[in-house]
Amino acid sequence: MKKSVNILLSGGGTGGHIYPAIAIANEFKSRHPDANFLFVGASDKMEMEKVPQAGYPIKGLWIAGFQRKLTFKNLIFPLKLMSSLLNARLIIKKFKPDIVIGTGGFASGPTLQMATRKSIPTLIQEQNSFPGITNKILAKQVSKICVAYDGLEKYFPKDKIVKTGNPVRQDILEINSKREEAQKFFKLSKTKTTLLVLGGSLGAQAINQLVEARLDWFTKQNIQIIWQTGKLYKKEYHDFYAINGIQSHMFINRMDLAYAAADVIISRAGASSISELCIVGKPVIFIPSPNVAEDHQTKNAQFLSDRHAAILIKENEIGAFDDKFKSLIENKSAQLELSNNIKLLALPNATKQIVEIIELLLAS
Repeated sequence: MKKSVNILLSGGGTGGHIYPAIAIANEFKSRHPDANFLFVGASDKMEMEKVPQAGYPIKGLWIAGFQRKLTFKNLIFPLKLMSSLLNARLIIKKFKPDIVIGTGGFASGPTLQMATRKSIPTLIQEQNSFPGITNKILAKQVSKICVAYDGLEKYFPKDKIVKTGNPVRQDILEINSKREEAQKFFKLSKTKTTLLVLGGSLGAQAINQLVEARLDWFTKQNIQIIWQTGKLYKKEYHDFYAINGIQSHMFINRMDLAYAAADVIISRAGASSISELCIVGKPVIFIPSPNVAEDHQTKNAQFLSDRHAAILIKENEIGAFDDKFKSLIENKSAQLELSNNIKLLALPNATKQIVEIIELLLAS
């Protein structure tokens, strides 16, 4: 492998696609400081902000997903796709990548498509137990496919699959030693049960409404809350509850400390969140978003629920929350069982293993 390589990464739309790509870049950079990096994202999505914050340059494509119902956006989709393919081609021609890596999201399709046409080594990192249509289409053309779940040979060529797990932030690997620091950071009582509520980087309306309706009940149960309300709900929840003394956060910058402080967690079931929670090893109640492609969050959460590693409550069954939550809070052995079982599914070396595969592709 030559000393200075050009690494092109494409992934975005949500934190679940962005942060794995950044984690891969960080690990590769730590091994190969002379490497050059360029990200490609959708021009109006959060990667255009988050990637530069992480210290990497990014180019935007005019691209969006195809809607399942007839809308004006669908009428201009072919135009956006053609524009993105042409721009991805220009980016590749100018940057001259030695390898192209896709972690999912709207922009990764055109970018990987153009890379495979140029016979550039390519790798996709599929985070979910049920892959999206873009990765299914790309699978036959790319060099390697890194996955986090068993059974994906139903969708991908078996000889290209490597089970690595999903990249996670490295600061969550040693949270057990951070509990006291976490309690001070979030100004928490050491005698109360701490509930961590996560709705994803944008937020989750159903989870926010569920928590809001039960704030008095949680307080009476001696439960304190670290509540991540999300970007879309900043005004609705964050400002109001800050005034009323309820601890809520639009975004949590120290997730390692949030995990360390938590006794029980309520979360969406995005693939990156699940990978982190397996390593964290706390009892989790998943309330998956039903508004994602192929309902993959429900499938992700079902995988854990079937193994008694988490509790699954679908949004249309949210009325069952009170009984399930109370049963969990009052039963230490049930908490321990969930904790032990979810830890068995952890794959903490995913980022390192993916980078090793990238190095092999570059050397071949």
